[in-house]
Amino acid sequence: MSIIVSCNRGHNASTTLMVDGEVIFYLEEERLSRFKRDGTPLLGLAKVFDYVNYIDELVVCHTHRDGPQSDWTAEDLYKCFVRKLSRGKFNFNVTCIDTTHHQMHAACAFVHSGFDTAACVIVDGAGSFLQSDSYQGTLFEFETIFKAKKPFEFEQVYKHLGTDKSVGFNLVDEDTGTYVTEHPGIVKAYEAVTRYCGFQSIDAGKLMGLSPYGKPNPSLPPIVRDGWVNRDMFMPNYPNGAYLICDRYPGIFNLEEETKFIGQQDAQYTETQKDLAYSVQETSEIYVGDLIQKAADLTGEKNICISGGYGLNCVANYKFKKRFPNLNIFVEPISHDGGTSIGGAYSVYYDKYLKEKKEYFQLKPQKTIYYGPQYNPDSYLSYIESLGDDRIEINDVTYDDVAKTIREGNIVTIFQGKSEGGPRALGNRSILFDPTIKDGKDLINEVKHREFFRPFACSILEDKVHDWFDLAGRDSSPSMMYAVDCLPGVEEKIPSVIHEDGTCRIQTVTKEQNEHYYNLISAFEDISDVPILFNTSFNLGGQPLVENPIDAIETIVHSEIEYVYYPEIQKLLYISNEKNKEIVDVGCPWYTGRGPEPTKI
Repeated sequence: MSIIVSCNRGHNASTTLMVDGEVIFYLEEERLSRFKRDGTPLLGLAKVFDYVNYIDELVVCHTHRDGPQSDWTAEDLYKCFVRKLSRGKFNFNVTCIDTTHHQMHAACAFVHSGFDTAACVIVDGAGSFLQSDSYQGTLFEFETIFKAKKPFEFEQVYKHLGTDKSVGFNLVDEDTGTYVTEHPGIVKAYEAVTRYCGFQSIDAGKLMGLSPYGKPNPSLPPIVRDGWVNRDMFMPNYPNGAYLICDRYPGIFNLEEETKFIGQQDAQYTETQKDLAYSVQETSEIYVGDLIQKAADLTGEKNICISGGYGLNCVANYKFKKRFPNLNIFVEPISHDGGTSIGGAYSVYYDKYLKEKKEYFQLKPQKTIYYGPQYNPDSYLSYIESLGDDRIEINDVTYDDVAKTIREGNIVTIFQGKSEGGPRALGNRSILFDPTIKDGKDLINEVKHREFFRPFACSILEDKVHDWFDLAGRDSSPSMMYAVDCLPGVEEKIPSVIHEDGTCRIQTVTKEQNEHYYNLISAFEDISDVPILFNTSFNLGGQPLVENPIDAIETIVHSEIEYVYYPEIQKLLYISNEKNKEIVDVGCPWYTGRGPEPTKI
């Protein structure tokens, strides 16, 4: 038996527990620390030992090796922390992965795709911090293409690198397909426009939501020129973020005017901001689409895996399906940096446990990404009930009862099972609402304290999806990685989940994937003729998704939401909004324990 623990220590820090090549546990640090995109996954590493008593391998993934050290011993911080947790009861090996960030993205996607061979297209902001004999300075990865094949082989056929000190510098290594240029990658252009519109550079998802409110604007300078990102327009700030070079376009860009609403939920965006959002979204779709075409041409592959931060651009992913109907495109659901801890675990598992034995890499495609811990709501609902507050009700319910509550216009959260891996809520940590309510989007955005333009997703029974949406040749979308077009007449039926451009990010649901959620959607269909529920993440604006039962209760206590549904025990918790929910101090022990311990391996 091999027990591997892998962590990504940068933003979107995550921890993966892999046993004999199977992901047993994956969790992002923010879910435990309650700090958005948190790094340094110490809480995640500690959580692993709820599952196992020892480990064989510790894998530390990041973009550069200069990580923190412990005091006194000067050990790598993560090696030191696991040593302390072990209390000397077991020994373990340590592998640091820092120069193959893009390959870790590719490994995660390729294994989960189920393909025997594929071209892997990786697009993100900076990637690994690399050194070269040909250039004095640090180089950063932007876009990479690998030719991958089982058992676990990755051949680089294209890589775009750059540095902020390389203006006018271009170097080509034809043997490895490596291009070092003065031009930033397409994600840096996206980050710069994101910042210009008043968001943090990493909040690209917000810009994607704003983009349909813009239009083509010929007065804007081109984002891409001659096949590369326009260096005259963007100033990268490697490794984090980028800026528009506003003083080069004084008649178009006004940094003081454009950024005065930064951080305000009710900001009124200028036409220039909206048009820039539209432009960078459309341009990036073409740019990354061209990379997909290049990948197919260079490798001869029909199977394409997409990962890296840009893989979360569900609008672009749908456009790729339309542009390349003859390619088999798989988009990794955990395509941001959190997924590199999974890729790192696969890499060490193959190198140390399969390669020498010459065994075939027998890893099956993922069937689920519900990777988080399991909690038992009985362990804390009894405590809440014992408070005796008449504003708290805990009722036994059926699927029909909950569907009726939603149909009556109530916001109902759902908390069940293991939490979802990645940034999408897939029915285990979700806020649910009636999609037929006309002003539903505005209502939920207000409740969640989000910007007015932010779109919402929906969950739909898989066998009904083609009656409502055009999936561009796909049969399903279980991980909510595509924003698809609705069919004619659908927008009028479910207006609260259809975005400004007539699309919706959808999750298809089968009984095998999520039985309780499937049954609830079916019950809602029985009373509404709509096999769909409005689905958004169970959190408030700027917060991570809820992870444990305490998070769930604290979230509704601090919001206008009143219901939490626990389908595993068929109970519905109601906490009245009266008196601003001043029920008890939210620091009290809402539950008396963690519920049943995970099974030791």
